[in-house]
Amino acid sequence: MKKSLLALTLLGAFAGVAQAQTAVQIYGTVDAGVIKRTNQTLNVGKRANNTLGFKGTEELGNGLKALFQLEVRYEPDTGTLESVTRPLFQGQSRVGLQGDFGMVRLGRGLTAFQETSTAFEPFHGLPTPAGFQTDLQIAGYTSEPLNPAGSSLNRFSNALFYNSPEFAGFQVNATVGTKEANGGAAIQGRNPVGTPAQYAPGSEASANPYSIATTYKNGPIAAMLATERNAVETRLWSIAASIFATPELKLMASYQRQNQDHTRAINPLTKAWVLGANYTMGPGKILAGYGQKSPDGVAKTKQLSVGYEYSLSKRTYLYADASRKKGGVQVPQTQNIYALGVNHAF
Repeated sequence: MKKSLLALTLLGAFAGVAQAQTAVQIYGTVDAGVIKRTNQTLNVGKRANNTLGFKGTEELGNGLKALFQLEVRYEPDTGTLESVTRPLFQGQSRVGLQGDFGMVRLGRGLTAFQETSTAFEPFHGLPTPAGFQTDLQIAGYTSEPLNPAGSSLNRFSNALFYNSPEFAGFQVNATVGTKEANGGAAIQGRNPVGTPAQYAPGSEASANPYSIATTYKNGPIAAMLATERNAVETRLWSIAASIFATPELKLMASYQRQNQDHTRAINPLTKAWVLGANYTMGPGKILAGYGQKSPDGVAKTKQLSVGYEYSLSKRTYLYADASRKKGGVQVPQTQNIYALGVNHAF
C-alpha cells in the first residue's frame, strides 16, 4: 500500500514537472524563384522572407504562460544571412507573458501597424516585388529610420509590445520603443544646409516611437485603424478593410497618409491607397491589386500586380507573379517584374 502511494505521488510530481516544461518549436520558410526585372538579367531571388525560427511557451499556472520567439533571416540562393547590416535575429527576438490580460513582450519585432496591415494586402504582406506592403501600403514610410543603412524598415528594436484580448470583435495592438540609439547614419532634417545634422550619426530618437493598431472582426468583415510615429517623428495614419464577398472571394482596400514635417521643410505629405482581391479555386488562388502613391512634389507611383499560387500540400505551393510599376523616383520610370518559384514552410 505504501509503495502504491509512493508511486502515485512520484507520478503526480513528474506530471506536474512535465506540464511546466517549455514546449519549443523549430519552424521556418524556404522560398526561392527566378525573377526577371526590366533592364536586368534573370536572377534567383525570393517572394517571401526566408526564416529559421525558434519559439516556445511554458505554462505557469492560473492561465499564465511565458513565451519567447527568435527568428533568423537568410538568403536561400547563397546561404548567407539576409544582410550584413542587419542583426542575427532580424525577424524578431521577443520574450514575454500571456494571460487573461492579453500578451506582453519585450525585444524586437514588427510594429503593431506593420504586423496588422498585412491582412489587408493582396499578396499577404510578403516582400515580393509584386506586392504592395513594403511601399504603397505604408506610403513609403520607415519605422526605424535611425538604423544603419540597409537595415529593416518595418520593425522597432528596444520595444514593448502589447496585444489585448479580443472583445466583441475589437482588439488593440500597441508598440512603444525607447529612445536608444541604433547606430544609424546622419539625417539632415530641417536644419539649414551647412549646419550640423538634426540627427547626427548614432543619434537617439527625439521622441519615443509608438505604433497603435485597432482591429475589428465580425464574420466576413474585418477593419483596421492605425497610427504610428517613428524615431524622427514622422507620422503615419492608415485605415483598411476587407470582406469575404463569397467564401472564395476576399476584397480589400487601404488608405494611408504619411507626414514628414519634422524632417522636411517642404513637401512633407505622402498619400497612398491600394485595392486588392484574392480568389480561391480549389488548390489554386488568384491574387490581384492596384495602388497609387502620391508624394508631395514627386511624380505619382502607380502599380498593377497579379499573381497565382498553387498548393501542392498544406506546406508547399508554387507561385507566378507579374507586376508593372510606373512613376516615382525609380529608374527606369516603368518597371516590369516577372517571377516563378516555390515556397515551403516547415
